[in-house]
Amino acid sequence: MSPSTPTKVIFGRGTWAETRRLADILRQETVGGALLLAAAVAAMIWANSPWSPAYDALREYPVGPVALHLNLPLGVWAADGLLAIFFFVAGLELKREFVAGDLREPRRAVVPIAAATGGVIIPALIYLAVNHADATAARGWAIPTATDIAFALAVLAVIGRNLPSALRTFLLTLAVVDDLIAIAIIALFYTQSLHPLPLAAALIPLAAFGVLVQRRHRSPWLLLPLAAATWALVHASGIHATVAGVLLAFTVPVRSRPGGDAHGEHDPGLAGHFEHRLRPISAGIAVPIFALLSAGVTIGGLTGLTDALTSGVAIGITAGLVVGKTIGVMVATVLVARFTAAKLDEDLAWTDILGLSILAGIGFTVSLLIGELSFGLGTEADSHAKIAVLTGSVVAAVLAAAVLRARARVYRRIAEAEQIDTDADGIPDVYATSPVPTADR
Repeated sequence: MSPSTPTKVIFGRGTWAETRRLADILRQETVGGALLLAAAVAAMIWANSPWSPAYDALREYPVGPVALHLNLPLGVWAADGLLAIFFFVAGLELKREFVAGDLREPRRAVVPIAAATGGVIIPALIYLAVNHADATAARGWAIPTATDIAFALAVLAVIGRNLPSALRTFLLTLAVVDDLIAIAIIALFYTQSLHPLPLAAALIPLAAFGVLVQRRHRSPWLLLPLAAATWALVHASGIHATVAGVLLAFTVPVRSRPGGDAHGEHDPGLAGHFEHRLRPISAGIAVPIFALLSAGVTIGGLTGLTDALTSGVAIGITAGLVVGKTIGVMVATVLVARFTAAKLDEDLAWTDILGLSILAGIGFTVSLLIGELSFGLGTEADSHAKIAVLTGSVVAAVLAAAVLRARARVYRRIAEAEQIDTDADGIPDVYATSPVPTADR
């Protein structure tokens, strides 16, 4: 590196306003992660209890209008309908980060994007290496590619409460980019039959929704019917209906109006408004209900558990989550530092990045969804996939805890320093206010 080449710092402290905003998001996702974990445990207990037939009956109970071909089992409604809300919120967060957040700067964005990409490619390759000889099992190659942000943050709440905001932001952004890659994979590789007419028709309510939100209309009486129509038409097209959630989110403007809202107060922008309203619904209702209706799998005692974990599907998923995610995220981050003249923030060590890379191996929501799309809900392979996702996630959580807990004292010192904002003159300011709203986009 020549003396004139500027040195970039990765995982450095972000802006004060962005750090506070992400802290609010992380708190909600952490609570959602606890509810998600509770729902998953309840589903596993229920599915392995004497009342397991009632669980299966609930999951298969049909609901919805027959005339619109939407008389679907509750398990399908949870995967196709409730997760559309989850992906809508993820799409809003991704757009907000890259339009108005710290990641609008390429030097900050390149690290989580590269890490998410590496964390998708390597687990998929490991899975295919294990299952390349079995065409049916190979369909599940994308299962270990997803990181579950709510589950991971629930683990962080226990093992890394003082983790620096830069690392938490990295994990959040990595998971959101990971979700976007996952939804692209679902659309491209898990669409069994494409019906062009409903897909083309979906553009009409989608465009109308976009026009209304660009004009700052917030009325649910206008927006919800258009969103529902877009979802229904995408569902009818053969593309997984959760794609509609991302498409709708990308039409929502991120930046606020100059000068504040109608009352002269700070306007968080329409994306911020929708996020504030829908994130609690997504994290506290939609995802836990999906977990309750999807995570329940009959293990069949020690013999059944052994058979499941020794199957090619389970070995590929577990190795992909625990080994593949760690290698993919870690190596991609090291390569970015190596080839972009960047250095690690002086308060951090590569051990911290290793712990976070292992933590990225916690997969759940999207992994379970892709498992169902790969093998079919209730099949033996799907059951093996669910057991493997839970096992791999637990192993990743335990290993990450061992690495991150060793640095707890360092994190505590960094966390104390992050409680103080510093203005442009270097003067500490603990009464920092929100930034002045920027121009509309």
